[in-house]
Amino acid sequence: MDPCPFVQLLVGNLALKIPVASKPARSVVHPSSSPCFCKISLQNFPLQTSIVPLIPPESQFPDGQAQTISASFHLSKTDLEKLAAKSIFAAKPCLTIAIYTGRSGTTCGVNSGKLLGRVLVPLGLEGTESRSCVFYNGWISIGKNAKGSSAHLHLNVRAEPDPRFVFQFDGEPECSPQVFQIQGNIRQPVFSCNFCFRNSRDRHQRSRSPVPESGRGWLGSLGSDKERSSKERKGWSITVHDLSGSPVAAASMVTPFVASPGTDRVSRSNPGAWLILRPGDGTWKPWGRLEAWRERGGSDGLGYRFELLPDTNDGMSAAGIVLAESTMSTNKGGKFVIDMSANGKSTPANSCSPVVSPKSSGDFGYGLWPYCMYRGFVMSSRVEGEGKCSKPTVEVSVQHVTCTEDAAAFVALAAAIDLSMDACRSDDDSDLHGTFLESSHARGFSKLVAVGNQVHQGGRPTAVRGR
Repeated sequence: MDPCPFVQLLVGNLALKIPVASKPARSVVHPSSSPCFCKISLQNFPLQTSIVPLIPPESQFPDGQAQTISASFHLSKTDLEKLAAKSIFAAKPCLTIAIYTGRSGTTCGVNSGKLLGRVLVPLGLEGTESRSCVFYNGWISIGKNAKGSSAHLHLNVRAEPDPRFVFQFDGEPECSPQVFQIQGNIRQPVFSCNFCFRNSRDRHQRSRSPVPESGRGWLGSLGSDKERSSKERKGWSITVHDLSGSPVAAASMVTPFVASPGTDRVSRSNPGAWLILRPGDGTWKPWGRLEAWRERGGSDGLGYRFELLPDTNDGMSAAGIVLAESTMSTNKGGKFVIDMSANGKSTPANSCSPVVSPKSSGDFGYGLWPYCMYRGFVMSSRVEGEGKCSKPTVEVSVQHVTCTEDAAAFVALAAAIDLSMDACRSDDDSDLHGTFLESSHARGFSKLVAVGNQVHQGGRPTAVRGR
């Protein structure tokens, strides 16, 4: 089956030159000594923020410099159709870049940065599913002062085809669902999952599938199980099988999810962990390690860290490389994303691995491990929050799938991060919502249904003066 068309819109190579006053006042600090940042927005997509490096006014941005990415937007076919829809305000969709001097954030509810100016880059996205397109590359003047001098912003805005395989679980991972590949309106089964327990206590606690009204009488009997609970979740595993029934990937909980002493949470200092496994040489080989914990602070969240493990054949362990580390809301859920291009994580072609290569000779391309394997967008998976039924949708870049086992490994990883939402639930939540939540039915039974274009000319970016 063919992959789904996606386009990656990349904004990079940002730099800012600010003119120096001929006789600056002693009390005035030149803007170049203060940090600058920008806010990058595209219609109906989340706002992205990035630091903008300042360079001396007499400097020229080197053409041969490696591409640095400040923001990336992932556009599906539906997104492209919406952006291409005709508007009475503009002939083409626009990318907006607002540049600020000063530090990002807010002070006493007021934005700390001062707006220097805005740049509008018109986007002609037709045909970008099959070909690369550069919308702008170079300098543009912004923010004229009273004497007519302008700051100059360097930027590169381009679109690249990024086809992806899309997989969707037909049920919650703990319900041993089928996994379908999605291509337009076509759904084709490609994998099946088998979820199991090695801990007898968890057998009474795992299931988020809806419970019939007539069957709720048994909920009270879980009280004794809850009282016997050791406040740990361990021994969970999920195996991914291909259509022939052969196991092609697995996720196994190797470190129990245990509340830290004196708390009711799996803390960052003592996270639970999964090993993502792939078959090889008649056994399972570790491919990646996922750690998860419950964040505490202004907003409650699920923290996670995923690292890629080298394939060492000499029996010696080697340090892994962290490919993803972030937090998602336990209430609203979020997206688990591995993207080696966004926020300056792109790797120049001539860069070296920051760790010892598992193949010291560098043969077969291993000298650049793991970047020889993982570049740009890698994968993403949607995770629903607590109290919501979760049937993860997984997107995997075509360039990172060469066989069935490749795709299955990402599916197993998606199942592990989804199951971590329950494994990291705090015991005070289960006290609040009763034994029903303790038995992990919340996301199944309590399913919730979530219910500045400007006219431009000539297809060139338009600078808008800051106020």
